[in-house]
Amino acid sequence: MNEGNLVAITAQQVLMMFLLILTGYLAVRGRLLNAEARQGFSSLLVNLVVPAMIINSYLIEFDPEILSNLVRTAFASAAVLVIGLCIALLSTRKKTGPDQPILRFAMTFSNAGYMGFPLINALFGAEGMLYASIFNTFFNLLIWTAGIALVDRSSGAAKRNLVVELIKKPALLAVAVGLVLYLGQIPVPYLIAQPISLLAGMNTPLSMLITGIIIATSDLRPVIRSFQLWHAILIRMLIIPAASFLFCLLTGTGGMVGAVVILLEACPCAALTSVLAIQYRYSEQLAAGLVVLSTLLSIAALPLCAMFVQMMG
Repeated sequence: MNEGNLVAITAQQVLMMFLLILTGYLAVRGRLLNAEARQGFSSLLVNLVVPAMIINSYLIEFDPEILSNLVRTAFASAAVLVIGLCIALLSTRKKTGPDQPILRFAMTFSNAGYMGFPLINALFGAEGMLYASIFNTFFNLLIWTAGIALVDRSSGAAKRNLVVELIKKPALLAVAVGLVLYLGQIPVPYLIAQPISLLAGMNTPLSMLITGIIIATSDLRPVIRSFQLWHAILIRMLIIPAASFLFCLLTGTGGMVGAVVILLEACPCAALTSVLAIQYRYSEQLAAGLVVLSTLLSIAALPLCAMFVQMMG
């Protein structure tokens, strides 16, 4: 693993993310967009762009020679994601407050798609991306089931029908479609695959624009001084990656498989945190603060994580 390369790639990804956030911020300040745009953008992202990104990640060739590593990746991915969820729940079990669900979501789910995938692609190439896609399968299953269950405050009949509602989620349907295409190696015509790829490419810009709009229309200064924000970031950026590293070490999940799983789990808070805060009416300022500050800290955290992964071998 080339640590210098990792530092450069990480810094580049973070800089691009912040430039996109700045674009959304300036668009509102310059009156090119209004505050209400965030609702329409978030609906577009969740219902169309994210499903396209999920399906697009499965449009890859299957290599039977690395089937063993795929199984190891599946086991490790499922384990570290569940470990992360358990840590988030346990660390907040005695805490109360209206924004506790979105804090738990931010602790549990990383920004693996944007921050993690470019890193994995640059460091390990096509084989690494295949393992990243396996991680992404379990990540999407968890985020659109347990993740939505965390933030959905429905009660009564709506809560009882939560499973049915989750099955209807476009992103979860996209996981099912993607798995069928991937496992069956069903060819997708270029005229269909290319529009899916173009829609998938909107994921990061749209997520960051939404974050920029939120920042421009809110005062983050009280949030930055919030203990609960820094507690959530500590769990997301230090405790969960450390637990993932320990799990891989104890189970002998090393090499490229271990590196991919740990690096993806060490990424900052998911950009989707801001979108779901809008959708389910949590503090948008808190969600934006979690995404922005954890992303900034990842400049140092991800290379440090890579050094530990290299020692693991």
